[in-house]
Amino acid sequence: VLALSTDKAVSPANLYGASKLAAERIFVAANNVAGHGATRYAIVRYGNVVGSRGSVVPLFQRLIRDGATSLPITDSRMTRFWITLDQGVDFVVSSLEMMQGGEIFVPKIPSMRVADLATAMAPSLKHENVGIRPGEKLHESLVTVDEARHTLETEDRFIVEPSFSFWRRTAKAYRDARKVGEDFAYTSDNNSEWLDIPAMREMLSTSGIA
Repeated sequence: VLALSTDKAVSPANLYGASKLAAERIFVAANNVAGHGATRYAIVRYGNVVGSRGSVVPLFQRLIRDGATSLPITDSRMTRFWITLDQGVDFVVSSLEMMQGGEIFVPKIPSMRVADLATAMAPSLKHENVGIRPGEKLHESLVTVDEARHTLETEDRFIVEPSFSFWRRTAKAYRDARKVGEDFAYTSDNNSEWLDIPAMREMLSTSGIA
């Protein structure tokens, strides 16, 4: 069984994120209850899905369609991770194939400033800084420094392994993985991969968003 989580679960700043964090903890702990049974539980954790109700894209779309003269930006420095629905589905399927039980799988996905997203969607509109809302973060995290001690890295993902004393992955499981540094953190502002405006427009087009 694979649970779908979000960057909001990492160091949560609101009740939504706290509920996601609780869901992650419950799913990891479920492997204790399952014991030697056949059922295993793991998690995928990723960022904003382009065009989903949880992203700002539908809001910008509606404002543009309604003839807005500006788009609201909470903070010009704000960054987020971005993934398409198809990429998310592919990642879930691949994680199901490799999971041993108890892991948190995190895809390597690009970041972008929300202000640049607004420019990509409506280059002629001004930005109105409206301030960060309660419970909203300036940047998001997908892997924390505290998790780095038991996090592995592969070409396309990070794998946060469970800290159970009895947990052992099989020899064939993600065999090319390597440990990250103990001071590692994966945040939307320190990402090595960034979307520029043409790349975001391509992502929006691929997702069926004009």
